[in-house]
Amino acid sequence: MTQSDDFGFGTQIRKSPYFDATVRWGAKAFSVYNHMYIPRDFGDPEQNFWNLVNDAILCDVAVERQVEITGPDAARFMQLLTPRDLSKMAVGQCKYVLITNADGGILNDPILLRLGENHFWISLADSDILLWAQGVAVHSGMDVTIREPDVSPLQLQGPRSGDVMKALFGDTIMDLKYYWLREVELDGIPLIVSRTGWSSELGYELYLRDGTRGDELWEKIMAAGKPFGLKPGHTSTIRRVEGGMLSYHADADIHTNPFELGLDRLVSLDMEADFIGKAALRRIREEGVQRKQVGLIIEGAPLKGPNTTFWPITKGTNVIGKVTSAVHSPRLKQNIALAMVSADCAQLGSEVVVATADGPHAARIVEFPFYDPKKSLAAA
Repeated sequence: MTQSDDFGFGTQIRKSPYFDATVRWGAKAFSVYNHMYIPRDFGDPEQNFWNLVNDAILCDVAVERQVEITGPDAARFMQLLTPRDLSKMAVGQCKYVLITNADGGILNDPILLRLGENHFWISLADSDILLWAQGVAVHSGMDVTIREPDVSPLQLQGPRSGDVMKALFGDTIMDLKYYWLREVELDGIPLIVSRTGWSSELGYELYLRDGTRGDELWEKIMAAGKPFGLKPGHTSTIRRVEGGMLSYHADADIHTNPFELGLDRLVSLDMEADFIGKAALRRIREEGVQRKQVGLIIEGAPLKGPNTTFWPITKGTNVIGKVTSAVHSPRLKQNIALAMVSADCAQLGSEVVVATADGPHAARIVEFPFYDPKKSLAAA
């Protein structure tokens, strides 16, 4: 397939400013995320993984829609949405946050960007937080404006991504710290650049602020990256499971709370500021959780691909949980997985059985992330 019209879910699914460029550069299949097309196939997913960890890949992640919050009460309103303490968040800083509902359930796990004292972007995982935020604002009594701006991110990820950025923006871009952002231009193309990404590797996100220039931006980056082995790609399931990174709707959803995921550091129950879900999360902390996220090593032949259903986990005759994300890591030469299991069965080293698509396989509970657990590569 070479023409963009060959991919069709209907006009209700939006195309990114990079859509035609990704098709030209070899995108073979798409799925839907935040009501938009996202490239999911540039050929062999294992080769995509090696391209990422050895050199660099460029990914169309315009599906990471931005919810923009501005106005005199923007900072106070943003704190209402998340249990993470934002009181010391500086202008120009990014933070990984959770957005919770009144029951303490996770609605999204976005990156938050602070562009100004009263100017925030919520860079979304796959759920409709624009509508949630607008609904919360209606009766909040706060003076805020909430909208979706014309912003479309790209992810440039991998150990050579810094070289590509230097070729594009000069040596000064190397001063950009992990989880910080900068406003820049590239030949007149307006951008926000951040040291963030969904890969656990060194990486950057480039937030295009003029959707008419998407094709031009893509080609400029690919041209600058050619000497460094840059390839078009897609977010790597292999690498993100290695890094223990959550995929919303798979590893977490509205029925998952932060404590089940071991994300206590993102919940500040003792701060003075109120936030949605505070009472529920306080109660959950006091009572303890019934489930816990764990890592698994699944024995047997290499998995043929990521799981597309939640695989039951049994211990003896009892179902104790489910595999949420599983994949074969060619680097680790193991089948690795993230799973949610009963808290009383979550001990490291426990032997369990996973009902995979190919039948039952022995597995054991292990620590995760499986590779570079301190994120030293991404933060270098």
